[in-house]
Amino acid sequence: MSDSEPPMTRFPVPDLEDLPEDIREHIEEETERSGFMPNVMRAFAYAPHQYRAFFDYHDAIVEHSPLEREEIEMIIVAVSGANNCLYCVVAHGALARIYAKDPLIAEQLATDHTAANINDAHRAMCDVAVKLTESPGSIEESDFERLREHGFSEQEIWDIGSLTALFNLSNRMATFADMRPNEEFYTLGRGGE
Repeated sequence: MSDSEPPMTRFPVPDLEDLPEDIREHIEEETERSGFMPNVMRAFAYAPHQYRAFFDYHDAIVEHSPLEREEIEMIIVAVSGANNCLYCVVAHGALARIYAKDPLIAEQLATDHTAANINDAHRAMCDVAVKLTESPGSIEESDFERLREHGFSEQEIWDIGSLTALFNLSNRMATFADMRPNEEFYTLGRGGE
């Protein structure tokens, strides 16, 4: 991130030393793990109670879902692309490239998941996530049956819905606050690093 590009532009970004200890520790752990401080963390820290709730829910899905991490990131990128969320497409696009070991997957999923080079099960998963995003009232039993036919368990189907719902919230907040992606995300997972 350049010094001229703050984590978000529409709300003040709190100083780390002013944050509650648990949030500061959470941010420091993630910074150490990833090698840089993801802007979403500093932005969401604007509202500490919401920060805790958001990341607790995120971690509850990501750390306990039977979905593969590659699948989790694919859903997030497809949903974020449907919502035109720059922050989440760039940040989770990097994670999708890393977990899928595919330097091309993120742009394909974000632009048009139906044309992405993915298998039929992953296409069905992304179809349902994007449908839930764009027209939630049109979800019907056939969507669930299609996921079951592709081998998704009931828990995996639940998590497809949970991730979709959480990232619709995340996308809207990132857009509303004008969260800016870290420069580091743009190059991760493209090979050669």
